Amino acid sequence: MRSRPLVVDALIAAALTAVALLLGPDAARQGQDQLDATAYVLVVLVHLPLVLRGRCPTAVCCVVHATWLTYIVAGYWPVVCSFGPMLAVYTVASLRGPRSAVPCAALMGGTWLLAGAGNPTDSWPSVVGQAVVYPAVLWRFGVLARRSAELARQLHLEQAARARREVTEERERIARELHDVVAHHLSVISVQTGLARFVFDSDRHTARSALDIIEATGREALDELRRTLSVLRTDDDGAPSGPMPGLAGLAEMADRVRAGGLPVTLTIEGTPRPLAPGVDLCAFRVVQEALTNVLKHAAAESAEIRLRYEPHQVTVSVTDDGQGVILDRERAVRGHGLLGMRERAKLYGGQIAIGPQDRGGFAVRLTLPTSTTAARQEDDATT
Repeated sequence: MRSRPLVVDALIAAALTAVALLLGPDAARQGQDQLDATAYVLVVLVHLPLVLRGRCPTAVCCVVHATWLTYIVAGYWPVVCSFGPMLAVYTVASLRGPRSAVPCAALMGGTWLLAGAGNPTDSWPSVVGQAVVYPAVLWRFGVLARRSAELARQLHLEQAARARREVTEERERIARELHDVVAHHLSVISVQTGLARFVFDSDRHTARSALDIIEATGREALDELRRTLSVLRTDDDGAPSGPMPGLAGLAEMADRVRAGGLPVTLTIEGTPRPLAPGVDLCAFRVVQEALTNVLKHAAAESAEIRLRYEPHQVTVSVTDDGQGVILDRERAVRGHGLLGMRERAKLYGGQIAIGPQDRGGFAVRLTLPTSTTAARQEDDATT
């Protein structure tokens, strides 16, 4: 626990000293000996160590009680100096464990009994009761204060850990989005660049078409990057500046991949309908990543995208006729795309199957729930 500020402890010690000094003249009215200069010096010395109670509470408690005991043995009225020892015991209980707090409380009780023994005006039942109750109550309050401080510190640590975890998750989400956008478009650009270089001297028309595709793909990549970053930098009303891509863009994606030299067929089953934004983006990104991997790794001659709308879910799959087994090994060792697909599917309560097909090639099949319950879960996850 952090020590109390020295200035605050000094002000508290000064206040208790002032109260004790004002109480000194009442000794005669209580049938006690009048306090002299030595008594007032001892009063100050009893309370002065309290300035350091936050830094070394046990030592301060012992010094305070030793000075108070000197004051009592000198025959002065004990009540005048009782405030300092009480605060010292409470401080030990609030900052230290039972091994220090219990002996300090017992020290105060024993000193109180000694003070009662030297003061014939007090009744023994009252003295014993005070010697037991006062230290016990102070010890209990100190323990409660220490536990409250420990709980507050634990809560602070948990909040800090939660904040770090949320930052990590946000970084992973951003990295996943950027990977999906950049990897797909750069794969198309890479294929078209190789084609343009190959036919640059022999077929200027094909080379020019490849350059046009590179320009369009680069422009689209920039647009998607802007939309992705707009999720982080929202407008004043909290709404992103533009819509994120979704399944409505599959036809355009297929055209772009075809232009890259890979024949792609798109089949849509069922009645298309609007989906929750997160589900729509998740399905789109999985298809995008799957096609990117086909372009980069599969050496496939063709690929197929199949989208099926069902009453409570949507299923999308990407299959190819490439080197499925080799591809599976390569991705398992090096790729981050598979991990991103699985993370997306898990985030929206979906199921994804990734692996080589029995008849050859590779398949990625994603099923996402689209019911009201799933949408509600998505909203809870994004808020």
